[in-house]
Amino acid sequence: MAARKPQIRAKPQSVWIERLAQRPAWLLTLATLIVLVPFLGKPFNIDDPLFVWAARHIQAHPLNPYGFNVNWYGYDWPMWDITKNPPLACYYLAGFGSVFGWSEVALHAAFLLPAIATVLGTHRLARRWCQRPWLAAVLTLFTPVYLVSSTTLMCDVLMLAFWVWALVFWTEGTDGNRPGFFAAAALLITLAALTKYFGACLLPLVAVWSAVRKRPAREWLGWLALPVAALLAYQFITRALYGHGLLADAGKYATAIHGSSILLNVKALLTALAFTGGCLATMTFFAPLLWSRRELLIIAAASLAGAAILFFAVSRTFPTRPGTGEILQVLFWAAGGTSLIALVLAELYRRRDADSLLLACWALGTFVFTAFFNWIVNGRSILPMAVPLAILVVRRLEQRTSAGAKFSPALLIAPVVAGGALAIWVTTADYFLAVAPEVAAQAIHSAYGTGAHRLWFQGHWGFQYYMEKNGAMALDLQHLQLTEGDYIAMPSDNSNVYPLKEPVTELETFAVPVTGNLTIMNKETGAGFFASLWGPLPFAWGRSDAQSVTIFAYDPTGDVRKAAEKH
Repeated sequence: MAARKPQIRAKPQSVWIERLAQRPAWLLTLATLIVLVPFLGKPFNIDDPLFVWAARHIQAHPLNPYGFNVNWYGYDWPMWDITKNPPLACYYLAGFGSVFGWSEVALHAAFLLPAIATVLGTHRLARRWCQRPWLAAVLTLFTPVYLVSSTTLMCDVLMLAFWVWALVFWTEGTDGNRPGFFAAAALLITLAALTKYFGACLLPLVAVWSAVRKRPAREWLGWLALPVAALLAYQFITRALYGHGLLADAGKYATAIHGSSILLNVKALLTALAFTGGCLATMTFFAPLLWSRRELLIIAAASLAGAAILFFAVSRTFPTRPGTGEILQVLFWAAGGTSLIALVLAELYRRRDADSLLLACWALGTFVFTAFFNWIVNGRSILPMAVPLAILVVRRLEQRTSAGAKFSPALLIAPVVAGGALAIWVTTADYFLAVAPEVAAQAIHSAYGTGAHRLWFQGHWGFQYYMEKNGAMALDLQHLQLTEGDYIAMPSDNSNVYPLKEPVTELETFAVPVTGNLTIMNKETGAGFFASLWGPLPFAWGRSDAQSVTIFAYDPTGDVRKAAEKH
């Protein structure tokens, strides 16, 4: 009788690892949580307060989301004329805040859901176009623009989640001619467009893809009536509420504020290329694997030469005179952006099918909108490019492998590790940038907010949120209500801060250090992730200056100055 072979039991840890490996959705969800949960306590910053204020207003007035005034430009103005986004993200925050509270942790936790949904949707969508969909999802997750955008309360990642899943249902519905999938896709397109107006670009995107695939129009065209009807209804409803249809108003704002001169458009093109290369740095780092040596040399030489020409043609238009370090960074990331655009065009040329056309229109359409139609170049506008370019990178790697190229695991892992490390570094820099205004506001309140004189301030973004939270009032430059001895806080690096024309006496300056050697909003280093008015780079190496706030006293008689001189 043969002896029984001893059964070897797998260690519990290895069993869990095997199970996770068989379920990429769980692994991707876990990875998303691991990188985003540490930033849940990030203070509100940039445009976050606008979304929070609208959400809190919706609690009391659910049918009038923008029916209140905000001091965002130095004077009281209707919210509907300030915000240029539809209100669905605010409704989402309102529902979440009503249940879980309005703390930073609670509201940031709300946006973990669309962040996870986008990564999982990328994996699901990539399954039809490449053999390593998990790699496309990982590339999307570990890009600077995705991680930073996922730690805000703004509408971008929520819109992208709706966008990706709309394409999942539309493409799968087309494959099987499933009306339920088309209905889900139409609903998601509607939600994307009512989260951010750019979501309406899904309408021509899916229409072109379906037409090129030669699908009968009767199968799909009628489903697009739902988002079109919803957008028209939104236009008429907001016109009835506010006297202006907000959909058309947003389009007029973008075209009116965007520069029309050749020089400014050349600058926008260069900036958009640098933002593409930097915001999608993980894809940029794959460039040596995507091209043959000859192709790489040609693309590198051409892109660097083109970027250099563009840069020196418009260098005088930058906020500060660029130094050598800033020039090199602009050229490097612009070359990376050019490589990614070349990847899109090469894919379209090689395959010339409906799927390649969809990915190309998705990526190039986003780029053209960011460079030439959006009010300013910023990382948030580049975000939708992350998904199609991640898929295209994986497709290109697979195409080169089938042609005989060999890539060791180390070669494939290195760009992901480098890009992921940079993405976390950039997100950490954004976190510290958000912390400084909150710290400054608390210190100013402790020193000047508890006495007999009122405390006013200029400046917006997170600084405004935390100053008002501590009882200070935004200075209305059109209706000043100052009395002698009132205090005015003036931040050094903020939006819509104007020189004081009133008689004031300077008292002291609060300086809050910003940790790190990488900046994302700093005119001295050329970094302007949220608005390229600050500079042509999404982020830049260089120590950030301390966030400083100077306190003045309103002093029409000079008594405060005399008392200070005696003291």
